[in-house]
Amino acid sequence: MVLILTNDDGIDAPGIRALQQALAQDALIFAPQGQLSGCGHQVTTGVPLQVERRSETEYAIAGTPADCTRVALSQYGSEIDWVLSGINAGGNLGIDAYISGTVAAVREAAIYNIPAIALSHWIKRPLVLDWDITTQRVAKVLDKLMSLPLPAKSFWNVNLPHLPPGSPEPELVFCEPSTDPLPLNYRIEGDWYHYEGVYEERDRTPGSDVDVCFSGNIAVTQIRL
Repeated sequence: MVLILTNDDGIDAPGIRALQQALAQDALIFAPQGQLSGCGHQVTTGVPLQVERRSETEYAIAGTPADCTRVALSQYGSEIDWVLSGINAGGNLGIDAYISGTVAAVREAAIYNIPAIALSHWIKRPLVLDWDITTQRVAKVLDKLMSLPLPAKSFWNVNLPHLPPGSPEPELVFCEPSTDPLPLNYRIEGDWYHYEGVYEERDRTPGSDVDVCFSGNIAVTQIRL
C-alpha cells in the first residue's frame, strides 16, 4: 500500500513525525519546506517548484500543501492508496476547512478520487500538546477510518480534543461540520488591524464538530467536494 504524508506545518514539524509513527507501515513524505498554516488551497503554477529530495522516501517542497499532493500525484498517481495530512498543531474545525492548508492537501487528493484523511489537534492553552499520547490516539483513528468505505470525491477531517493529563480516553464521534463563523475581532492601531479573535470562544452548534471536539471527544466529519 502506498501512503503519502504531508502537512502545512512543514516537513520538520513534530506533527508529521507523530503521524509517521502512528502508521503500521512505511510511507512517503511530500511536505512543505516551512510553515504554511492557513494558506488554504493555494497552488503554484507560474514559477517552478523546488523539490529537495532528502532521502529515498522524503521530499521537502518549496510550495503549498496542495502543491505537495500534486507533486506526489505526478510521481505515483494511481498507485497511491491514501493521502494523510497532519498532524496539525491546532484545530481545523468547521469552516476552518476553507482556510486550512492541512485540509487542502487532502481535498486535492479527493479531486483525483484518492482516499484521504486530514488530522488536526485542537490546542487549548495553557495545556501543552503531548505528541506521544496524540500518536497513540491517531493510530486508533487511522485503524478505524482506513477500514471504512469512503464515497468518491470525499475525505475525512479529524480533530482531536485537548484534554488535561489523566482524562478518560476520548470517543470517536462522527458528526457534521459547523457552519458557524470564527470570532471576528480586530485591534486597530492606525492603519494596522491586528486579529484578536479567540478560537475557543467561537460558536458551537450542538452536535457539530466544534461542539464535539470542545466537549472532549474526537470529531470526525466526512466532507464531499
